[in-house]
Amino acid sequence: MKLEILYQDQHLVAINKPAGLLVHRSWLDKGETQFAMQMTRDQIGQHVYTVHRLDRPTSGILLFALDPETARLLTDAFAGHRMQKAYLALVRGWAPLQTFLDYPLKEELDRIADKFADQDKPAQPAKTHLRCLARVELPFAVSARHPSSRYSLVKLLPLTGRKHQLRRHLAHLRYPIVGDTSHGDGKHNRFFREQFGCDRLMLHHHQLHFRHPHSGELIAIQAPLDERWQQRLTEFGWSLSL
Repeated sequence: MKLEILYQDQHLVAINKPAGLLVHRSWLDKGETQFAMQMTRDQIGQHVYTVHRLDRPTSGILLFALDPETARLLTDAFAGHRMQKAYLALVRGWAPLQTFLDYPLKEELDRIADKFADQDKPAQPAKTHLRCLARVELPFAVSARHPSSRYSLVKLLPLTGRKHQLRRHLAHLRYPIVGDTSHGDGKHNRFFREQFGCDRLMLHHHQLHFRHPHSGELIAIQAPLDERWQQRLTEFGWSLSL
């Protein structure tokens, strides 16, 4: 598999990570043989440094630094919320046209990896802007309570970077992301698998804006949607207006 390179200069490189690809090796996924970090390194022929996270089931922009100093600067920029990120998500229900969620989240701990972490750590601030881009009503009774099913395409702007923040915030609002097996709605996930052959998390890191850590130039990166995303847009009669 050849990765799509979205941006590259002497200091950094950005790829369009496919859904299902791990960012780097993990002892929790010992059976995996392909990783975005190693694949990018092999493709461009030089070492890369991770500067932020992108969950395995999430697709879209993944940024790497090409030297330790740039890695430090970019990591600081992500930690300081100076990187403007925008995600697209397909959610259950008719989402509000616009809303701002300020809902603190307790850290999600892995039963094995975080065995020795503080189990009583207080909830941390978590803030997300949501804007609804499109809605659709389908003539399928996924739930016994309704003769049809509604879905929305939303644009999400996270102002903080908590683990699974967008997935948890959407679940809290009762507009879970389609394909989310941890925080989503199993009936609607199954409907999308059986009706559309779509078994992925419909969350995509679509846009990233930031100041270049060395030149100060404004960098704007956008990641095209994959085939399954394009199929949903076509089937639902949606066009992106971002």
